[in-house]
Amino acid sequence: MMRVRANAAIGATLIGGLAIVAIVAALWTPYDPLGIDLKARLHSPSSAHWLGTDEFGRDVLSRVMAGASASALVAASAVATATFLGAAIGLICGYLRGAIDRLVMTVNDAFLAFPAILLALAALVVFGAGRGAIILALSLAYTPSTARIVRGAALSVREREFVEASRLMGNSEVYTMFRHVLPNCLAPLIVLATSMFGWALLAESALSFLGLGAPPPAPTWGNMLAASRPYMQSAPWLEIAPGLSIALTLLGANLIGDALRDRLDPRMRPV
Repeated sequence: MMRVRANAAIGATLIGGLAIVAIVAALWTPYDPLGIDLKARLHSPSSAHWLGTDEFGRDVLSRVMAGASASALVAASAVATATFLGAAIGLICGYLRGAIDRLVMTVNDAFLAFPAILLALAALVVFGAGRGAIILALSLAYTPSTARIVRGAALSVREREFVEASRLMGNSEVYTMFRHVLPNCLAPLIVLATSMFGWALLAESALSFLGLGAPPPAPTWGNMLAASRPYMQSAPWLEIAPGLSIALTLLGANLIGDALRDRLDPRMRPV
């Protein structure tokens, strides 16, 4: 239990810090993230620029803060969309079963055979690059996993006595499904969504690194890493700042996911 609390505390601190930075960056940054000052290019960290400047003299701290806002927004939007779509598909298929369930799950499993990042890349080929396209692509990529998890939970819950009692009371299938089945599917869904936030943020950074995210000069952690490659030896702070931001955010999301799993999954509780 102490380990669960420690994981939850550390994870909440890291993700809470990301949220605070993202909110602050939407309102204020020390410098203009897009402001160019060629006289200050590639300056090392100092009291004037805490994380140094990049090849165009832009303040790295300001760009990391703005990148946090952009990356967190994309990841959160993708997770919210994938959770909504996947929960709806999984709940309907798991509760109703039959031919619709078999057909939809066959298609769903076909998508699950591909890594999410490949599905996102394929979607971006269709929709084009950009922030909105990445949100849509990641949503489509993570929906199959959510649908599979919720369907499995719905299949188990629909056989419970309180669900049968709801039917015997004359409640409609739709009412029973949303009033009694869905709430009992939330525990695995919450755990998955928490972990999925880290996956989505990493995927967004990878796609931005490949040049498929928000176009420069808009800052994201991924395109900041991509731009830092020619200066890995001469200006290592350019890659350390966004790289460490990504690592800490993933650590926070994974720790919260582990803590929620240990808390919500009865099989993980000590006997």
